[in-house]
Amino acid sequence: MIKIGTALFEACEELERERGISKEVLIASLCDAMVAAYKKHMHVKEAANIEAILDEQTGEIGVFSTKLVVKEVEDPDTQISLEEAKEIDEEVELDDEVKIEVTPDQFGRIAAQSAKQVITQRIRDAERNNILNEFLDKKGTLTTGIIQRVENRNVIVNIGKTDAIMPQKEQIPREYYKPGNRIRVFVLNVKETNKLPQVIVSHAHAEIVRELFELEVPEIEDGIVEIKSIAREAGFRTKIAVWSNDPEVDSVGACIGPRGSRIQTIVGELKNEKIDIVRWSPDPVEYIVNAISPARVVSVDIMTDDAETKDALVVVPDDQLSLAIGREGQNVRLAHRLTGWKIDIKSVSQMENEEGVNEVANAPDDNYDEPEEESTIYSDEIQEEIEEEMNQQAYDEEDLQQEEEVEEETSEEE
Repeated sequence: MIKIGTALFEACEELERERGISKEVLIASLCDAMVAAYKKHMHVKEAANIEAILDEQTGEIGVFSTKLVVKEVEDPDTQISLEEAKEIDEEVELDDEVKIEVTPDQFGRIAAQSAKQVITQRIRDAERNNILNEFLDKKGTLTTGIIQRVENRNVIVNIGKTDAIMPQKEQIPREYYKPGNRIRVFVLNVKETNKLPQVIVSHAHAEIVRELFELEVPEIEDGIVEIKSIAREAGFRTKIAVWSNDPEVDSVGACIGPRGSRIQTIVGELKNEKIDIVRWSPDPVEYIVNAISPARVVSVDIMTDDAETKDALVVVPDDQLSLAIGREGQNVRLAHRLTGWKIDIKSVSQMENEEGVNEVANAPDDNYDEPEEESTIYSDEIQEEIEEEMNQQAYDEEDLQQEEEVEEETSEEE
């Protein structure tokens, strides 16, 4: 047996407190290291009956071989005669197992070197597993960390036992991440690696808004008010649809809070990001009207409503068109993501112009008559001029005929 003393147990207890690695794991690692060192020292590749035993009371550790008690020994590595076994334990009988110490002489230094390597690796493995299990449980939740540094446009955030990575696409545009500042992030994903697990966090995820509302609004945490949908463009604007399961509780008012205290806290946490709280409705028309707010809506026409496409035409007053669309289409884009409907917005004048063009194009001409063959249709004025000219021509011919008759009569008299 090798004397270790109580220092080992004190070190195990300290590691358990600091890194969360249990004392049993460390002791098991030490025993495995002893067995590995023994096999290497004795040039034995396979020895299933070899184990290391640590006596916590005496602080001693040794390597033991388990052998089966038999009448005639065929394999001295795994079997022992009854007579030899009686010398170790007088009460032993046939087919019993006895443990025989096989710790080599001057084994302490060799065992220490091997134990150091094995224990170090086991500690790293235990740390990796602890961190992996901890953050797998935290995946999809909000946590608080401290900004460490910025590397290659990635923000490194310490979130306890490990450093998490915040990629550029998960950062809020134009946000300055100063090292040392505390930040609330959303645990997006946990990737297992050969070293410590890689934790991916986000500061722009829409679920951050949900978590903040659950923290600030007791009605949401109690299940009275339910968040149905969230659409966010981080750093600029967020739309959130809420619904109350209690008719006596106003879902929007509960989220805003007395004198806006609750919503102001959330807006401050999100660096003055604008938040629109809309009332969810099972009626798609009412839901779309609420989602387009703060713009006023004249009408909503459902164009298609099936599993693949959901199209709606929204008509707004002329002075509300820019407000309904939003800057660079932000308002209607968020409304589309919030409701799941493809929304086409037009003003009243645009609809009237389209209707007028369609009426002119499609209206029949009741005053039009199909012309006869080789006939010409003139306007009323031209038709009157033609008739007068024809009448005048008729009068002239009649006068000429009368003059000719008078001349003939005169000639006959002469």
